[in-house]
Amino acid sequence: MPITNPDSFGIIGMGAWGTALAMVAARSGRSVSIWGRNPDIATSLSDGEGNPAYLNGISVPALEASTDPAILERSEVILAVAPAQHMRAALNQASQFISQGTPVLLCAKGIERQSLKLMTTVLEEALPDALPAVLSGPSFAHDVARGLPTAVTLACADEEVGSALVQAIGQPMFRPYWSPDLIGAEVGGAVKNVLAIACGIVEGLELGKSAHAALLSRGFAEMRRLAVALGAEDRTLSGLSGLGDLVLTCSSSQSRNMSFGIALGKGEKASDVLSRRSSVTEGAATAPSLALLASKLGVEMPICEAIDKILRSETTVDQAITRLLDRPFKEES
Repeated sequence: MPITNPDSFGIIGMGAWGTALAMVAARSGRSVSIWGRNPDIATSLSDGEGNPAYLNGISVPALEASTDPAILERSEVILAVAPAQHMRAALNQASQFISQGTPVLLCAKGIERQSLKLMTTVLEEALPDALPAVLSGPSFAHDVARGLPTAVTLACADEEVGSALVQAIGQPMFRPYWSPDLIGAEVGGAVKNVLAIACGIVEGLELGKSAHAALLSRGFAEMRRLAVALGAEDRTLSGLSGLGDLVLTCSSSQSRNMSFGIALGKGEKASDVLSRRSSVTEGAATAPSLALLASKLGVEMPICEAIDKILRSETTVDQAITRLLDRPFKEES
């Protein structure tokens, strides 16, 4: 399969992000096929009626969509946009229709709960012959679908393949920057979701912008520590998939994770908030895995651990904040 100029893109996932990325590929002149589980969304996308379930009010061109994974069979590049906790099952189901050596861009941000594995490891186990890549960065699906300016990291160990993918999907309003560091791109995307819940709690409690900035800065330090412990390059976390994504997700209630945290800060129960949502709140699913992984690696991540305990009802929001503020003073570095 030629990778120099791939023409056909297959999308796994019909949510907001999967649909938005399908639109990006279509705007780049590529043929697009989308596979997902919801027959109503598949019909709506195929008929040119958009995706009202996840991108209500946004015009979406007619896209080839199906609930049959065989639709991916002709794809030269796969964008895997299933939620992190469902990624393995989705890849397993699609595996017989993905050719050996096909680039698979992982677009989900999270850590598998049972195994504590990153999505690149999940991909390696589900599709050992695939060519792994990661697409991550500060990008709200609604902004991307509307064609607003966005820049992301496209991580691929093979520079030639990575550059080909950048050229294939890149455009003036959607700018991918190549990086060889898949782990760094993955960790940034996963950790920022949990930190966004924490920033949302600060917002919900009206603790002020100073507290928000402090939490953002100390959370970034936690992100870097974990990434380096997993073998990432520290400089990757200062880029789009680390600091960039962190700033976006922790600064807007448009973020599902931050809006979830705001609700917690205002006294709502986590289960009540999650039960009324149709979209996945990745930070809530990632927090337990992140806390366990940090403990296993001996990495200090007090903010992320506090969010895990709040979500598991082991502590209250007020108790968690008190513990964080009562920590011993120390050198910043």
